[in-house]
Amino acid sequence: MSIFDTPVKTAGGSATNLTAYAGQVVLVVNVASKCGLTPQYSGLETLYRTYKDRGLVILGFPCNQFGGQEPGSAEEIATYCSVNYDVTFPVFAKVDVNGKNTAPLFQKLKAEAPGLLGTKAIKWNFTKFLIDRNGKVAARFAPTTVPDEITAAIEKLL
Repeated sequence: MSIFDTPVKTAGGSATNLTAYAGQVVLVVNVASKCGLTPQYSGLETLYRTYKDRGLVILGFPCNQFGGQEPGSAEEIATYCSVNYDVTFPVFAKVDVNGKNTAPLFQKLKAEAPGLLGTKAIKWNFTKFLIDRNGKVAARFAPTTVPDEITAAIEKLL
């Protein structure tokens, strides 16, 4: 099964997959609204607006597993992202990225791109996975890697 065939849920809770993004370069990010790294939303939105016409899409997946930093409902998250960061890239339903209830997408991403020293666990909010146009994970970036630091990797895939 390709990354693009992996089941996900929309912010509204409907089952879907990522086939609409097949053939594009995709940046998947586990996001949170009450995290010290939350200002990265601005950089992510800048990347999206800069490169979307060339085939980049950014997909946000809210996660409440790290210090309860994403406690809101889907509607509250969407409002927060829009009002505070003018986010226009897709934000999906809240997911678990670690543990027994890990979302299938993050199971696949972690298997294809382990972290530091081969660990599969995601350490914090704003871990980023860059996926090429064929659905292969090209790179994994740490939460502290700010969006403009991955511009070269994105441009290489576009």
